[in-house]
Order: sequence, then structure tokens, then C-alpha cells
Amino acid sequence: MARHPGRPELKAFGTFVELTNLVGALGFQQTVQTLSGHRLLCIDEFELDDPGDTVLVSTLLGKLVEAGVALAATSNTLPGKLGEGRFAAADFLREIQGLSAHFRTLRIDGEDYRHRGLPAAPAPHSDEAVTRAARHIPGASLDDFPALLDHLSRVHPSRYGAMCDGIQAVCLTGVGPIPDQSTALRLVVLADRLYDREVPVLASGVPFDQLFSEEMLNGGYRKKYFRAISRLTALARDAKGLADVASSGR
Repeated sequence: MARHPGRPELKAFGTFVELTNLVGALGFQQTVQTLSGHRLLCIDEFELDDPGDTVLVSTLLGKLVEAGVALAATSNTLPGKLGEGRFAAADFLREIQGLSAHFRTLRIDGEDYRHRGLPAAPAPHSDEAVTRAARHIPGASLDDFPALLDHLSRVHPSRYGAMCDGIQAVCLTGVGPIPDQSTALRLVVLADRLYDREVPVLASGVPFDQLFSEEMLNGGYRKKYFRAISRLTALARDAKGLADVASSGR
């Protein structure tokens, strides 16, 4: 990769969702201008879920490669298989093949490391236990789950990370099934931001593996939903003991 004389060797890391959210917040041209000054862009959880993202990301990464930006990405899908089972991927072969051409594939197989050899996540707690824990844990937040979902609908997903900064534990009461796909996708973004920051989640209500309907888990966004379940379950495991500590007064 050619280096630009005098250009700072900037590097950037973000998830695929954060990248698309950045375009939504800054606009396409400003995003290209901002990221073109970097030497390396690392993208986690790279996935194509709809035609809009396919065209957007294909064009964006093409512009960045032309500007000399090196790319690295992780994905649960091989580059040539991106978009399969989510939309009419055959209609976007040019874009998908163009994306694939930017990468050399290194395949790593194995089970989800977040749950390898670890005990099952604890069962949901009572509302009283979660509320008590929130009052005893410094820096903990306390939210009613439906109210949190409503709040997320009024905040741009690119700002979810800032919402999580400084929070030591998330306490949720009344966790229940997600009513619709738009709400579900917003929760996926929040789960990613909490997981990035290793914020434990203590909750009452239904277990996290019951958040998404069978239709959602069999649909085009299923990988996102299974990732959210996996990550929230890991964070619930990290929160094990917080309720006990609060009840003991320690």
C-alpha cells in the first residue's frame, strides 16, 4: 500500500454497523474524506443484510482502497457468500464480488468462544433483586426494558456507544420479547456497544435467548440476533454475583 508523504499513520476500528451509522451521521462524502486520511481501517462483524448496505459499503470501501487505505475485517460469512439468504444477492453480484476482491480470506473455524467450557448464564432475577443491585453498585444504570427500547428509538445508533460510556453495570427490569424488527436491530447495536465495553448486564424478565421471535431468528438478520443473544448471555454471566453482593450489603 502506498503511503502518503507527511500523512499521519492513523488507524480506525469499528463494527460494520458503526461504519454504516457513520455514513448516516456524516454523509457519504464526509465519511470518505474522514476515513481516507487513515492508513488502516478494521471492520468487525462484517455482514450484508440488505441491498442498500451492499451498494453503500461496496462504493465506500472502493473509494477508500483507491485512497490507499488498507482494510481488515472479521465476518461469520465468507466474502463470496455475503448476502446469501438475506436478500436477492444474485442481483448484486457485481458489488459483492467487488467487495470480495478487497480481501484475502483467512478462515478460522470453531465454536463460539464466549461460551466454550463456561457455565450456563444465570436465570433472570426478580425485579426487586435487580433494583436493589442497581442501588448498591456504583455507576450502575437502572432501566425498565420497554422504556429503554422506546428511548433507543429516539437516539441515533451512532450515539449508543456514548450512552454506555462510564456505566459500570446495566440493570434491566421487565425484559420481554422484542415487538418488531426495527426495535430488534436497535437492541443489537446496543448489545454490541455494551459488549465492546465489557459492561455486565443484570436483568429480570425472560432469558435473553427468548428476546427474538422464531420468525426473526429464521430471517435475514438471524446472524445479528444470534450474536446479540450470545453477547448478552456472556454479559449476564459476567453479572452473576452482583445481585448477591447487593443483597448481602457488601
